Amino acid sequence: MVNFIIRRLIMSVFLALALVAIVFFTLRTVVPGDPVLLLAGERSTPERIEAVRRFYGLDKPLGIQFLVFLKNLLKGDLGNSIMNHQDVAERVWAAYPTTIRLTIWCFLFEFITGILIGVVTAYWHDTWLDNVMRILTVASASLPTFWLGLMFIIIFCVWLGWFPAQGNMKEFKGAILPILTLSLGSSAFLARLVRGAMLEVLNSDYVRTARAKGVRETMVVIKHALRNSLIPIITIAGFSIGGLLGGAVVTENIFNLNGMGSLTLDAIFNRDYPVIQGTVLFISITYLLINLLVDMTYAYVDPRIRYN
Repeated sequence: MVNFIIRRLIMSVFLALALVAIVFFTLRTVVPGDPVLLLAGERSTPERIEAVRRFYGLDKPLGIQFLVFLKNLLKGDLGNSIMNHQDVAERVWAAYPTTIRLTIWCFLFEFITGILIGVVTAYWHDTWLDNVMRILTVASASLPTFWLGLMFIIIFCVWLGWFPAQGNMKEFKGAILPILTLSLGSSAFLARLVRGAMLEVLNSDYVRTARAKGVRETMVVIKHALRNSLIPIITIAGFSIGGLLGGAVVTENIFNLNGMGSLTLDAIFNRDYPVIQGTVLFISITYLLINLLVDMTYAYVDPRIRYN
């Protein structure tokens, strides 16, 4: 297990660097727009534009710029924002807790509700409850995040006045709507996955054997059926972290949350290369570490899995 963790950590470092490299070169070669023109002004003289470009090191070849970026990264220096000259690491660390809180709460809501609904609908399959929940889960998974967030604001903030329109991950009422907006679709998808996995296991021979031996139905469902269905469930739940981190961009802007999503979107609009690179690096490292935890969880869920 230790060797596996070490290998995965080393691999994660190279994957994060590869992702940052792709973003680095894509921003400068594919994405239209020039941050220097935003800083110097479109009516500036060519000499002024060239001076600004030289000041930020954007006049050097791309390979040299990337090597300078890697050199500074090894020192823990992500550079300064082009737009406001603030330290990128400080800005990212200030926004990071909001996004992590949102992602963790959404993951917990998705995991708990998805498993609960999936188990209930699988156990009472082909009943009115199963049919109603299947319709609701399909509808929830089909709703766009931005539309759902706006509808929540109109209904629960404007019409009913139950919640504040501006989200706040440090307060209960301010966190409910962002969590529901971001996790409702993924929890519905997970519920359908759990239902399918549970139906397959509930019809297996060892479950029928457990029932024939007089094992309580609760133990049959939880210990025998659910536990043996957890491998695909954990896999999908782990991959959904990436969707939650990506969906945070939309959700944070809808509810005016000052997290990584809002910071990334503002940086993209302003062509703020250092900030974009910093946010991508933090998000990618977070996602890779979470997937490592998911892989480690397999061995505890299914003792037959070994990493040696």
